[in-house]
Amino acid sequence: MTVPPRVLTIAGSDSGGGAGIQADLKTMLALGAHGMSVLTAVTAQNSVGVQGAWELSEEAVRAQYRSVVDDIGVQAVKTGMLSSPGLVATVAELLSDVGAPVVVDPVSVSKHGDRLLADDALDAVRTLLLPRATVATPNLDEVAQLTGVKVDGETGMRRAAGLLLAFGPRWVLVKGGHLPGEAVDLLTDGTAEHWLRAPRHDNRHTHGTGCTLASAVAVGLAEGLEVPEAVRRAKAYVTAAIEAGFALGAGIGPVDHGWRLRREG
Repeated sequence: MTVPPRVLTIAGSDSGGGAGIQADLKTMLALGAHGMSVLTAVTAQNSVGVQGAWELSEEAVRAQYRSVVDDIGVQAVKTGMLSSPGLVATVAELLSDVGAPVVVDPVSVSKHGDRLLADDALDAVRTLLLPRATVATPNLDEVAQLTGVKVDGETGMRRAAGLLLAFGPRWVLVKGGHLPGEAVDLLTDGTAEHWLRAPRHDNRHTHGTGCTLASAVAVGLAEGLEVPEAVRRAKAYVTAAIEAGFALGAGIGPVDHGWRLRREG
């Protein structure tokens, strides 16, 4: 019996099902991986915003991680919402000897503008977590918080990527989805540059985009793909998921993680 790639997400829960742990596990299943989870926080969240967030203890996070890694093992790890310096430090320590690729999504603000990362945790992300990353996947808001650079075009994306690489990740994927025009991202390790472009779909229902992309990258790395190919495949998957995003509730609906199933059906 073939065992699918094993991918671990370390992130917060989205009770509305569009982002966070829920989006990660849906993405992993859709791409043929076995998803496992370490829950870092519980949020009360829906299509219009985050109504509350409750962080789990460092002890709980450590116990979940050891339970999974020591028995089942992992072939890639993706990190998401880590709201405090203590949690960032705990996860960075756990990942120090994981022996598998790590995708760091430095989540700081929700799709609705709600803060998910404390200001005093930013330095821990820079100095402790980013050095563990095989790939870091910040959007432009997160780039601004981590580097102080307000990106307004492709030249700024290149400059920001250089500043982020100085923190220690092997690769940086600067996501330009907040820029006008086509959806352009820059993937670089400081030597090679890969500009990834896709058409912008006229669909406001994009909740969970960042979580979905990072998880899809992690699946590719777990399968043994090189970083550029894993990122290209992930972008293609999330672009189609954005196109198929659907309305839920009164606000911003989620991307459609199961778009392949619906097209095939």
